Amino acid sequence: MSQAFDVVVIGGGPGGYIAAIRAAQLGFKVACAESSSYDDPKGEPRLGGTCLNVGCIPSKALLASSEEFEKINHHAADHGIKVGSVSIDSKKMIARKDDIVTKMTGGIQYLFRKNKITLLKGHASFEGKGADGYQVKIDGKDKETVTAKNVIIATGSKARHLPGIAVDNVLICDNEGALKFDSAPKKLGVIGAGVIGLELGSVWRRLGAEVTVLEAMPSFLGACDISIAKEAQKLFAKQGLSINTGVKIGDVKVDKKGVVVNYTDSAGKSAKLECDRLIVSVGRVPNTDKLGLDKIGLKVDERGFIPIDDHTCATAAPGVYAVGDVVRGPMLAHKAEDEGVLVAEVIAGQKPHIDYNCIPWVIYTDPEIAWVGKTEQALKEAGIAYKAGQFPFAANGRALGMGRADGFIKVLADAKTDEILGVHIIGANASDLIAEAAVAMEFKAAAEDIARICHAHPSLSEVMREAALATDSRALNM
Repeated sequence: MSQAFDVVVIGGGPGGYIAAIRAAQLGFKVACAESSSYDDPKGEPRLGGTCLNVGCIPSKALLASSEEFEKINHHAADHGIKVGSVSIDSKKMIARKDDIVTKMTGGIQYLFRKNKITLLKGHASFEGKGADGYQVKIDGKDKETVTAKNVIIATGSKARHLPGIAVDNVLICDNEGALKFDSAPKKLGVIGAGVIGLELGSVWRRLGAEVTVLEAMPSFLGACDISIAKEAQKLFAKQGLSINTGVKIGDVKVDKKGVVVNYTDSAGKSAKLECDRLIVSVGRVPNTDKLGLDKIGLKVDERGFIPIDDHTCATAAPGVYAVGDVVRGPMLAHKAEDEGVLVAEVIAGQKPHIDYNCIPWVIYTDPEIAWVGKTEQALKEAGIAYKAGQFPFAANGRALGMGRADGFIKVLADAKTDEILGVHIIGANASDLIAEAAVAMEFKAAAEDIARICHAHPSLSEVMREAALATDSRALNM
């Protein structure tokens, strides 16, 4: 007799494993299916999904290592610290990254045991629906079919590849291959100036690579507030990143010397990039194939996403939900986690809610970039009257003491009500500082609310307060 569960989660990434844990906390009998091994030495499925295994966590580990290298190599002298010759052991750096990933995947396994969640090892797909629920086939070492009253699809996404460019993850790499370089290439090409391309390009630039970024869009970081994008492009160029926008990629060839990218620049002129290695980072596509969706009457849209109810993440099949990268909205791990919690609580009969306008975005470059809410250009396009306040880190004592004076914080507030509509940061610790803005927006706070709250001195958080004060032209330290 097959195993029967209240909830089966397909996918063990951020959206999936969090959904499984929350459902178990609510008293349901839960199973989670995962098939990806991510180079596990025993070939066992590894929990955590792309984010933990070949995305967010390993890339941040490498970013931290490369930042330490650059600090010692180029900024220690500013603090009166004299150092000799500095070198990087790339193999040890990669091993450290792998150790962090292994520790965290093990942590999720512990949480599954703690919450009595059954791990189904293998690829899961729908077989149909019967009187007892949905039949989900697990195609692993131990093939079985389980029954579930409710199913949560959380299968994530994979890197989008360009036609005619064969990714081998040796010379031409997506995010997975770019995390495994055994040494810094002399010349690194990056197709795509998005989050992944900029972060991984930054890692290898700090470690000695000459990095050239080719971006098809005419503007740089089009999703960002325009003032943040301009500042970022200026600072990245100063660091040595060569960023070319408005290009059209032609053929890409591999020869004995490396990789050759032929392209047309923004002026329409033919150009060529010769590099030792190439990273292709042009977005991601949802993992919605091979799920057997047709067997339960579900279809994906033209982009491969599963249509859902915006408030509950419910699909057209009763009792089947979808979260994270397989549905509309930003492909962010924390968005997937919140949707996973929401669905578990919906199944339990609760009334959870997600305000997607209050989900923060972060780019972990140096300086970091983070934002939440509307951009200035979006407010202009919508005809919303607003006021803006901006304050630089260069006028903050803590930032100066840290040697991290680049960038600023910008607060946008409604011109009539003073409600905060958006906050945009480029600067040190932006990923942490944006949390205050997200909390404020969730509670519909006004710029005056942040301006009236006492912030610790000296701290980077004071820049947030000063930017809020600046919306009313009353910054105190500028």
